[in-house]
Amino acid sequence: MDIDYAIRKDEPPDITETSTPDDVDLYEKWERSNHLSVMFMKINISASICSFVDQHEKANDLLKAIDDQFITSNKALASTLIMQFSSLKL
Repeated sequence: MDIDYAIRKDEPPDITETSTPDDVDLYEKWERSNHLSVMFMKINISASICSFVDQHEKANDLLKAIDDQFITSNKALASTLIMQFSSLKL
């Protein structure tokens, strides 16, 4: 089974009474992959950014939130470095 299936493919439509067995299998495969991906990411994520992890149940949403967190961190780091360089005396 591909653990990254939920990351590579969009979520299939929800299961209804008119869903075919193939549709049900596809949804169950995606749901299992999504659950395993999210669990794996939550276990291996850094403690400094794990405060917002519990609110995401889909792997793609979690990856986007992690990416957004690092964009913010990079901006703060750049600002700190600029302040340090500007205060240096030659």
